Amino acid sequence: MDITKLSALELGKKIKEKEISVAEAVSLQIDKIKERDGEYNCYISVLEESALSEAEEVQKRIDSGELADAPLAGVPVAVKDNICTKGIKTTCGSKILHNFIPPYNATVVERLRAQGAVIIGKTNMDEFAMGSTTETSYFGITKNPRNTERVPGGSSGGSAAAVAAEEAFYALGSDTGGSIRQPSAFCGVTGIKPTYGTVSRYGLVAYASSLDQIGPIGRNVADCAAALDIISGHDKRDSTSVPTESYDYSKALGGDVKGMKIGIPKGYLGSGLSEEIKTSILEAARVLERQGASIEEFDLDAVEYAIPAYYVIASAEASSNLSRYDGIKYGYRTEDFEGLQEVYKKTRSEGFGNEVKRRMMIGAFVLSSGYYDAYYNKALRVKALIKEGFDRAFDKFDIILGPTAPATAPKIGESLSDPLQMYLGDIYTVSVNLTGLPAISLPCGVDKQGLPIGLQLIGKHFGEKDILKAAYRFEQTR
Repeated sequence: MDITKLSALELGKKIKEKEISVAEAVSLQIDKIKERDGEYNCYISVLEESALSEAEEVQKRIDSGELADAPLAGVPVAVKDNICTKGIKTTCGSKILHNFIPPYNATVVERLRAQGAVIIGKTNMDEFAMGSTTETSYFGITKNPRNTERVPGGSSGGSAAAVAAEEAFYALGSDTGGSIRQPSAFCGVTGIKPTYGTVSRYGLVAYASSLDQIGPIGRNVADCAAALDIISGHDKRDSTSVPTESYDYSKALGGDVKGMKIGIPKGYLGSGLSEEIKTSILEAARVLERQGASIEEFDLDAVEYAIPAYYVIASAEASSNLSRYDGIKYGYRTEDFEGLQEVYKKTRSEGFGNEVKRRMMIGAFVLSSGYYDAYYNKALRVKALIKEGFDRAFDKFDIILGPTAPATAPKIGESLSDPLQMYLGDIYTVSVNLTGLPAISLPCGVDKQGLPIGLQLIGKHFGEKDILKAAYRFEQTR
C-alpha cells in the first residue's frame, strides 16, 4: 500500500493502531519527495536527517500513551519557509535570507511538535510572500502537480503543490491576500485562512502585519480542521492574538446545513469570472441548497475597491517591515562596498527580487510626505467601508459563498509579464484579509482543461465552525 495517498487523519490512525511506525511513514514520505520534487520543486529544504530523528522520539511518546489524544501524531507535515524553525534555514524564498537560521521556533511549530507532528521540510514560496504564482522565489519556480505547464498559485504554492503531489500529508501556509486559498484552488486541495488573531503570528516573517495569518492546507476538510485544532490558541507573545472560548473545530464537521443562510455576492458572479467557474460555483450552491441551506444573491458594498486598498496597505506595511534587511544584522551582505550607505544600497539591490522591490517602492511612495493622506489614509477608510459591508451581510447570512479565483491556474510565465493582471487575480480573496474574516477554499470541479476550480466559503469573525461544517457537508456529496 502506498501510504502517501492516505489523508493525514487516516495515516495518524494507522500509526496509533501500530499498522505502520512513525519512522516508516517518514521514510516513505521522504522517498516520494526524492522521486517527485525534482519535477515540481515544492521544497526549499528537505529535513531527512532531523525528521527521522524526530520520528524516533515521537514513536516513544506514542507508545507511552502521551499522545493518545493527538490524531495527527507521527504524521509528517511541511512548513512554509517564512515560518521560523529553530536551527533550520528559513529563507522566505529570498536571496537576502538564503543563509538565515532562526534561533527560535514559531509558536505554530512548537504546537505542532507538542502534538507529535514531524516536520519533513520547508516549502517553496513567492519571495517574502509577494506574488500569486510561486514564480518569484530565489530558489526557482514551483510547478502545479495537476499540470506542470501551469503555476501552483501563491504565495503558499510550495505547500499546496506538496499536498497535491503527495509530497506532504498536510502543510502550513500563510495568507496575506489569499495566499493559502488561491494555491489550494489551483492545485485542487483544501486550505483555510482563519480569523485574524486565531493563530499566533509569532515566528511568522512579516509581509503585512495587519493582514498576515497562518493556516493549514490539506487533502480534505477534516485534515484542515484537525491541523487548525493544533495551531489555534491564544499566545501572549503575539499582541494580536485573541483568546476565544473553543478551538475544537473537528467536532463541527458532524453538523448539517439545514436552515443555514448562505449569501452569494452578485459582484462575485459578474464580468471577469470564467463561465466554467461560475457554473461550478452555482452548482455547489445548489448542492448546499438541496441539503437544507437557503441561498440568496445580494449586493456586497464597496468590495470593488478591495484590490487597490489591499495593495496600498500591504505595500506600505511591507516597506516598513522589510527595512530591517540591511546586510548588517543577518542574511545576505554584498561583498564589494565602501561605507555603510553602500552596504545598505547594494545589499538590498542584490538581495531582493523585482516583485519585492516593486512593492517596497509603492509602499514607500504611499507613506511619503504629501501622499500619505491621498493614498494610505484613504485606503484605510476604504478598508473600514469594506468591513461595514461584510458586517451588514453577516447580519443576514451565516456564510458568504463564491469563487476563490476568477480563472484556473495560468501558464508559467504569463502572470509575471503583466503584474497588474496578477494583482487582479486576488479579487475574491483580499477582502477576507482586509476584514480579518475566516475563509476556506475547497475543490468544486474542473474546467475543460482538467484544471481544478476552487469554491470559497467566508464566515463571520471566529465563525470557522460554520464554514468547516458547510465545506464538509459539500465535500461529502462529491
